[in-house]
Amino acid sequence: MTRQPIEQHALHAAMQESQHALCVDDDASAMLARPDAQRDGPLAAEVWVFDAELSHILMVDHRWRGWVPPGGKVEPGETQRMAALREVFEETGVQVDLLERPAAVTVRSYRSGWSATLGISFMAVADRRTPLMPEEGQAVAWLPLDEPWQGWFARDRRRMRQCAAWISEHANGPRTLKQSAGPVTEDAQPLRVSISEVSCGTTSKRSPTTP
Repeated sequence: MTRQPIEQHALHAAMQESQHALCVDDDASAMLARPDAQRDGPLAAEVWVFDAELSHILMVDHRWRGWVPPGGKVEPGETQRMAALREVFEETGVQVDLLERPAAVTVRSYRSGWSATLGISFMAVADRRTPLMPEEGQAVAWLPLDEPWQGWFARDRRRMRQCAAWISEHANGPRTLKQSAGPVTEDAQPLRVSISEVSCGTTSKRSPTTP
């Protein structure tokens, strides 16, 4: 990813989102709190799109990362929510409404040798019967949450299952399943985890290759 300064409005939005995510990597809060955070970049956004039964998740088969959620870099003028909606439509052809509460905030490298990127994973629920329109050369599929898959961040499957359970528990709430640009007011605290604590232990990373 090309490094570019993070715009102030996008940085402010990312800080707000991080306060309400269900899972927060230890390094994410520290990265946002740094005085020079506005000089770092880019930001990344992805969407964990669950089916209505909360048994499958929509994934794209990246050419060298393997199975990953639809997502990508936040472009100039966008917030991470705006980028997430754009990316999921561009990569899958599915239009979604993002849940108010993000799934996870992470600091990770998306390729060997790349600098760490601050990313936010959003959640959405869609009908698995919706026609899929993948980008050329990048397959799209609904993968079962109870089976491992090969991908760059396959260990996220544990978090995805936890978030699916959270959606199931809160599905009847009046504000949970609608899109909103306002703050989340729930009292629940985020699950703060370190990278080492989130591992399925049943999958292997696909070795990076030259794109």
